[in-house]
Amino acid sequence: MEKNKKVVLAYSGGLDTSVILKWLVNKGFEVIAFVADIGQKENFEKVKEKAFEIGAKKVFVEDLKKEFVEEFIFESLKANAVYEGKYLLGTALARPLIAKKQVEIAVKEKTNVLAHGCTGKGNDQVRFELTWMKFLPEAEIISPWKEKDWLEQFKGRGDLINYAKKEGIPIDASLEKPFSMDENLMHLSFESGILENPLNKPKEEMFKLTKSPKNALEKETEICIEFEKGIPVKVINLNEKKEVKGSLELFKYLNKLGGENGIGRIDLVENRFIGIKSRGVYETPAGTILFNAHKDLESITLDKEVMHLKELFVPLIAKIIYNGFWFSPEMEFLMTAVNKSQKTVSGKVFLSLYKGNIIISGRESKNSLYNQKISSMEEEGNFNQEDAKGFIKITGLRFKLSSEKK
Repeated sequence: MEKNKKVVLAYSGGLDTSVILKWLVNKGFEVIAFVADIGQKENFEKVKEKAFEIGAKKVFVEDLKKEFVEEFIFESLKANAVYEGKYLLGTALARPLIAKKQVEIAVKEKTNVLAHGCTGKGNDQVRFELTWMKFLPEAEIISPWKEKDWLEQFKGRGDLINYAKKEGIPIDASLEKPFSMDENLMHLSFESGILENPLNKPKEEMFKLTKSPKNALEKETEICIEFEKGIPVKVINLNEKKEVKGSLELFKYLNKLGGENGIGRIDLVENRFIGIKSRGVYETPAGTILFNAHKDLESITLDKEVMHLKELFVPLIAKIIYNGFWFSPEMEFLMTAVNKSQKTVSGKVFLSLYKGNIIISGRESKNSLYNQKISSMEEEGNFNQEDAKGFIKITGLRFKLSSEKK
């Protein structure tokens, strides 16, 4: 590859991408660092200063929080996308957004060279590179953890730390670090280090977003979440008579309420796209609350067969997102069906948050398909129960026929 070319690096300010930045500079590249603000608690001015100190020619810091919530988190919410029944896809949702913005910066800077710091063992390499291929088909990709000269120089964390010290790169990392963290608005994830042994229990001091349920508020927090076409538009704190509107504002507020009530902790072993099993611990307060509320509202607003059909392809959508195929034709195809289903998913869900529990107490919608008269055990409600005789006879016909063959 021709040197002295511009390369746009997805930069976090952490050990790996700081070393990669310097490594690229030393190889003769003009490095443009791109930092995405997706809700992580970070001093972005310091991150920017550090990138310049290491050798970046330009540094872009982009605030993507609102876009992240509206175009990625809420889209996943409409689909009820949960990977392997547990994981709410916080990292998987963030990466295609970051990668797409990285391409936009590359086009602006008139270069087609893109770089990331993802390992060859993980999912993020796929999420970045497939997005680049979608929006910049002629992209030249630099992925150091899959390149021979990098792998010969860096065997692990110790080599990275030694290189950083040698090159004068300011770092906070140490070999004793017990785990790695990835934070955004949707979640805080923990993996590696002591967590690589799936038997090791996470230490309480590890958690940052949520209180332990046993230390959570002693009084339940009663709230109402209002949806329009599958999208949350308002949160009402019934205890405090407080209303919060706006996508980003209500998401942040639910993160706060969920955290105070110990909502959203999970510990799981997941199957990475590449085939490796990985142990992860996650805190996802707002996401957990919204997914529970949204799914409940669908119970009264979706036709039975539409709901059952949607439940069949929800795991497929979650797998597509997890594996990095957010911008794929199959994702677009399936989300067309999801969006069609959400036209009637408007209404309110009433719930209580209490010591790690989400307790749903009621729901209402102008589009409700629930008919109290028909459902009632106290009145017929224009339902002729004698009709059920023929229904049962026809339904049971195949049972009779199969029995005769024995």
